[in-house]
Order: sequence, then C-alpha cells, then structure tokens
Amino acid sequence: MARSPGTTTKAAKAAAESSAPHEAAPAGPETPAGSSGAAATPSMEALREKALNGFLAVLAHRPFERIALGDVAAEAGLSLVELRGAFGSTFDLLAAFVRDTDRRVLAGPTDDMQDQPARDRLFDVLMRRLDVLAPHRPALRMLAESARRNPFFALALNRLAVRSQQWMLAAAKIDTAGFKGAVRAQGLALVFAWVLQTFLRDEDPGLAPTMAALDRELAKGERALGLLEGAVGLATGGRRGRRANTPPPEPEAPAAA
Repeated sequence: MARSPGTTTKAAKAAAESSAPHEAAPAGPETPAGSSGAAATPSMEALREKALNGFLAVLAHRPFERIALGDVAAEAGLSLVELRGAFGSTFDLLAAFVRDTDRRVLAGPTDDMQDQPARDRLFDVLMRRLDVLAPHRPALRMLAESARRNPFFALALNRLAVRSQQWMLAAAKIDTAGFKGAVRAQGLALVFAWVLQTFLRDEDPGLAPTMAALDRELAKGERALGLLEGAVGLATGGRRGRRANTPPPEPEAPAAA
C-alpha cells in the first residue's frame, strides 16, 4: 500500500531529529584524572603492613594458638573484611613475618664479604638476621613456647625456617641446589634455632653471648653444612673479632626459628 506524502514527511523529520547530536549536559565540578570520585582507600601493601604489625603486637604477649583473627583486626585497626583481603589466616601472617625478615636481610650488602670463607660469610648474614629480629624478641619467645607445647606447630615452623635459611645461604653465596642444598638448609635451620635460645636471653647491647653461640654452632656444624673451604681460619676483624668467651648455655629443646 502506498504511503501518503504527509506520512513520509513526518517520518523523515523524526529520523532527522533522532540523528541530530544531543545537547551536552552541563559539566559538573572537574574531577582529577584517575579519580573515581570515591574516598581514597588504603593500598593492599598498606593493609598488609598494618595487619602484620597488629599480629606481631598481639603475639608479643599472647601464645600463637590463642590469637584470633578478630584480635589481629582490632589491634591493627582494620575491619575483618580488610584483614581477609590481606591475609587468609594467622599462620599466613606468621609466614609473612618470616618473608619480611628475609627481605630485610637480603636487602643488606653482601659484596663486602665476598673474599671471606663461607663460614664467615654465613656468620655475617645470620648476625644481620638477628639484628632484624631484635625488636621482636617478645613475639619470638611466644613462638618458641608454642612450639615446645605443640610438635605439629613446631614442624610447621621448621618448614618456614628451612625455606628461610635457603635464602640466608644464598645471601652468603653458598650453594642451595638439589638434595645437598636442602639438607644444608635443614641443618642451618637447626643451628639457628639453637642460637636463638641464647639470643632471646642475651641482654648485652653488643650481642657478645649470641655471637659466641653462633660462632660455636657454626664451628660444630661446619663439616655437616659443607662450609669447609680448605684451611679455614677465623676472621679477626669486624663482628667476628668481637667474639666473647661466654660459657655455652645449658642444653634444652631448640627454639622456634
């Protein structure tokens, strides 16, 4: 059926109006580029740092097995939603503490010890680790107590310690590859656990008893750890030169690393 001229004219006019550009709405206040207009939220890195600091504050006066996620959130000033976005469990927080310690040690210089024997290089790296751990002695004491009470927790801590000591060996330019490297890392984890017992009781600002214990334990485990490089003599300078003739501590169960 043929369309009337009036119908065609109206249709053409409607099509023209629909195809014409609409007038822009008045612009509102200018928004900075990259801003969604919502209040700025803390970055994930900042949330994780707050959560970890809160966890360590609680751990300083409470055994690990009695720490609830709500305790950490309250201490850190975070909601449970924020805490869950940063960490999955209290053990995740503990593992993050170990990783953070590793990173701080690895950030230190190592080239100045390159010409020293393996035992001296490792001594220097482990003393640097103890320096990093010094502010967290109360938390470490709580971990050690929890490990003595719970062998399953002690095994979990040992796994963290072995992984951590692989990085310490690498920092000391000592091979960590293969089965031999894994055995070496396990042996060093045990050495460090024994030294921690002295470290947690050491009130000397210079850590002379701790240095003596570390020197003694490395000497005892030198062959087992594969640190012998021919005729190895003790370094006379630096921290090794400040060793103290401190009597060995009484034997007890290794502390948690």
